[in-house]
Amino acid sequence: MMSHSPKPSTGGGNLDLNSLTDHLRDSLSSFEANKPDFRELDLGSPVSPLRTRGGLITTTTVTATTSSSSSSSGSASGTQNPLHKPNNSNHSGELSNSSESSPTASAKKAQPGHSRSDSLTHSGQFGSQSAVNSPLTGNVLPTGNICPSGRILKTGMGMANRSAKADVLGSGTANYGHGSIMRGGGSAKCANSDAVNSASRNAWSVRVGGVDPEELKKTGNEMYKKGCFGEALGLYDKAIALAPGNAAYRSNRAAALMGLGRVVEAVKECEEAVRLDPNYWRAHQRLGALLIRLGLVESAWKHLCFPGQRLDPVELQKFQLVEKHLSKCSDARKVNDWNGTLREAEASIAAGADYCPQLFMCRAEALLKLHQLEDSELSLSKVPKLEPYAKFLQTRFFGILSEAYLFLVQAQIEMALGRFENAVAAAEKAGQIDPRNVEVAVLLNNVRLVARARTRGNDLFKSERFTEACSAYGEGLRLDPANSVLYCNRAACWFKLGSLERSIDDCNQALRIQPNYTKALLRRAASYSKLEKWADAVRDYEVLRRELPDYNGVAESLFHAQVALKKSRGEEVYNMKFGGEVEEVLGFEQFRAAISLPCVSVVHFKSSSNVHCKQISPLVDTLCVRYPSINFLKVDMEEHPAIANAENVRIVPTFKIYKNGNRVKEIVCPSHDVLEHSVRHYSI
Repeated sequence: MMSHSPKPSTGGGNLDLNSLTDHLRDSLSSFEANKPDFRELDLGSPVSPLRTRGGLITTTTVTATTSSSSSSSGSASGTQNPLHKPNNSNHSGELSNSSESSPTASAKKAQPGHSRSDSLTHSGQFGSQSAVNSPLTGNVLPTGNICPSGRILKTGMGMANRSAKADVLGSGTANYGHGSIMRGGGSAKCANSDAVNSASRNAWSVRVGGVDPEELKKTGNEMYKKGCFGEALGLYDKAIALAPGNAAYRSNRAAALMGLGRVVEAVKECEEAVRLDPNYWRAHQRLGALLIRLGLVESAWKHLCFPGQRLDPVELQKFQLVEKHLSKCSDARKVNDWNGTLREAEASIAAGADYCPQLFMCRAEALLKLHQLEDSELSLSKVPKLEPYAKFLQTRFFGILSEAYLFLVQAQIEMALGRFENAVAAAEKAGQIDPRNVEVAVLLNNVRLVARARTRGNDLFKSERFTEACSAYGEGLRLDPANSVLYCNRAACWFKLGSLERSIDDCNQALRIQPNYTKALLRRAASYSKLEKWADAVRDYEVLRRELPDYNGVAESLFHAQVALKKSRGEEVYNMKFGGEVEEVLGFEQFRAAISLPCVSVVHFKSSSNVHCKQISPLVDTLCVRYPSINFLKVDMEEHPAIANAENVRIVPTFKIYKNGNRVKEIVCPSHDVLEHSVRHYSI
């Protein structure tokens, strides 16, 4: 490769080495008159030889080589001028491979004159330079950059730790011209040094603090592929902190947020990526997919159909299915086809709109209208909880602003559950959000009137004005004919007035709307007992006993209803007492009659001389008190061997459990826990 030396222009043309030396010596006569005002280092002009404190006159010159190795590494080699001794204090206008740690490095011979550099090739790659440009490397300052008053920067200081920070182009302000190199995006300690061109800094800063954001992104991608979305998110956050203007990092962060179920945050990240780079089609595609999951099909289509890119067939199919089912769901709701509404809402969710709160609320509303209150309440608890999102909040579902629709359905469910104050609060919020919507306004008015009627009815009932209370509850039912609480309250009024058939009718209406309404079932059972419809009463009390196993009032009512039913059939009843002590069996006929009762009977076969029987007997007494609906008996095998032989009992203690005359379980020598668990199981 060829090597080039700068060619100084000196008035008379090209000079040979001897004439140039004579010329430099002659210039020393005017040195004292023209030297700069920086006396600490006593340095001369950048274009004149340097003089040390000891009086030695030295000069250092450089020849830049443009071989393939030097151009890629940015290094410069030099040789010592044969006429002068090397000097450790090189000024900023010279290129040298010397440093403070190696001050004796040699320099190649070159012409002593030089010109200020006007051009720069970045990334540490330099080619051959013209006669007017000083050769540069990635580790030195451009030739001719000096501070005011002739103060010269040390080149050795600029070479000590250059690999730690990236080179940045200066902005051309203060004493630094365009093309000056600044360290790590910072500025030199000069006046107006903060004015650094931000575009140049972004272009040159590949690494920040020694960390490559691309490496962080690659590591984040690997964690994402492994399903470690939290770790991937942290890495993308770090990459964004280093390069906040990178759209790809924002899009990747959105993917990690999607994996964590933080859909609205993911949407915002995709929107930011699109803002940074409107032509970034992958961010548009990801944003479209997210908007489909939120049920925002119109907004999704704008991003899925990106100009110049083929539409993803999977997302296209998902979009078409969600759009179709949403349209059918809306049509079914308009005509109060709640079965169709429920079917299409669930189909929309299954097709891909699995983060759309309105569809989950629509499903809850349909279940409520179909008198499936428990399922409706359960569906309400599964509605995705999303943070506020402007585009989402301004979208209309079924003609209602999306947020207002959420409160509208919540108000209906709260009222059906008898939480009237909560219903009014939710309806008022819906009215505040969408005050001009007719459906919202009608619901708000009805909720307020129903709540007022229920409060008035309760006050009249407490005052024992049962007829007026019936009228008040009836007024509420005219406004909300599917309110099970109002039916149950009116049934209580009819019961107090002795209108038992009317009480049963209102309880039936309440149970039709809410099948597991315990209070309505209890009032109906009491009405059946008053009417001596014992079979119906026993049926209701048995259901209540399963639902309220620890409620002794239900157990006692069930026992008396069972006894009354047995008597009404002409059957003989031996045990007329509810709860109390364990009944001792004195004969075979008594035993047969006891286990044939329409209830659960527990028989303890024991022996007065057996230690284990003595230890477990106190527990049997305790269980008898705890479970009064169960008929407890005890048989002494030594006194009544015929009963033991008939029941094939050989070991004591043995417990046998009977239900309606049939043996359902046998336990031999049980532990306390096993016996108690079995009794509790059959008491329900």
